[in-house]
Amino acid sequence: MNFDINKTKEIAKRYFNMMPDKSDERDTIERIESGVSFRGANLWVLVFAIFIASLGLNVNSTAVIIGAMLISPLMGPILGLGLGIGINDMVLLKRSGKNLVVATGISVLTATIYFALSPLSEAQSELLARTSPTLYDVLIALFGGAAGIVAQATGGKGNVIPGVAIATALMPPLCTAGFGIATLNFSYFIGAFYLFYINSVFICIATYLGVKFLKFRPIASLDSHKSNIIHNRILILTVATLIPAAVMTYNMLGETVFESRVRSFVDKELNWKGSQIISYDANRDEKRLRVVVVGNVVADSMQQQAQRLLEFYGMKDYRLQLIQGAASANIQLLENKLAKNKETHEKYEQMLMEETTRQAATYDSLQQYRRYEELSSKMKGEIKVLYPSVKSISLAKMLSVSTDTLPHRQYVAVIVELKKDKRMNDVEQKKMKLWIGERIEADSLRLFISQ
Repeated sequence: MNFDINKTKEIAKRYFNMMPDKSDERDTIERIESGVSFRGANLWVLVFAIFIASLGLNVNSTAVIIGAMLISPLMGPILGLGLGIGINDMVLLKRSGKNLVVATGISVLTATIYFALSPLSEAQSELLARTSPTLYDVLIALFGGAAGIVAQATGGKGNVIPGVAIATALMPPLCTAGFGIATLNFSYFIGAFYLFYINSVFICIATYLGVKFLKFRPIASLDSHKSNIIHNRILILTVATLIPAAVMTYNMLGETVFESRVRSFVDKELNWKGSQIISYDANRDEKRLRVVVVGNVVADSMQQQAQRLLEFYGMKDYRLQLIQGAASANIQLLENKLAKNKETHEKYEQMLMEETTRQAATYDSLQQYRRYEELSSKMKGEIKVLYPSVKSISLAKMLSVSTDTLPHRQYVAVIVELKKDKRMNDVEQKKMKLWIGERIEADSLRLFISQ
């Protein structure tokens, strides 16, 4: 079967051609121009939207943030910039740029005032998500801007404009920038404002490309020299905007790949029988992988084998450190507390080992109490043969606390209950005490006879 390229082009053109849906250019330009200016009601809507978005970020409410993005008028001047460049309308370009600067300044100032007065100063997850932009945000802004200009050029059909407002999220980054100023955390301010800058630039570029693709008629003609200057400036702006985002994306992907390797190593190579991994932490600065293990003690040979296997997971220079203990809950709590307080590495390990030692001592004490319970059950048959008059025997470890300055004493209490109408003289009691002492290997023992 022969492939007809002309027929394929006709089919593609029939499905993807937007020109039949294009509305009157004058109507489209007027529609975009009407959203450029910020004065009167439009400015108040912007201020209210900033307050709503700031509240949403403060209480970590996604629904409230989305509501703020839907009513925000910030898209207007950005679309106006792209349209002005696309149709060579310098008046619209200057007016859009001026209004965008004013709207941005008022937005950041409003958010700063809110967060300065708010009693909630902790950065929530919704706020933190706006502090580390990547190339994915560039793509979102680019495709969002393209959808926006197409919707405007076709009369705003469907729910495209609200969707673009939510996807590109111009409002939350400005609120996060205000939070950074209010809390004097300028890394938040820089990251959030850079995200807003990315969204603005690439929505503008997408609008410009959409205007060219839809063949809007320029209102003024430019010679080839001026046209080349505009194209070169757009290219320089695009590359300058992309470089920091590309670096952040590279670092993010590198961190993700590294975490995946660590997780794969722990899951596949540290699955020792009778042991369980409670937590693990890879320190890239110190080249150390620390793993907390409970259960059976991992032999040195198994640890050395695991150390050699690190090479196959891209961690040849890393040192495997196993921390083994009898309980995990307190260790995890200690880790969280130390991480929160940013303790130094040396103090961290020292406190962790002290906690592990305390847990081991608690475990040993518990085992001693359980040992006497087991001995009581085992001695039941022997007592029955040696001392038929005994009905039951109980063993327990006791602590004697003196009311004077004498030190505390520990001993094993042996409570013997005799059968009804049975008696045991002093010689028999002494003999029984010696036998029980040898039997349970106790240095200090007290015998109590219950008639």
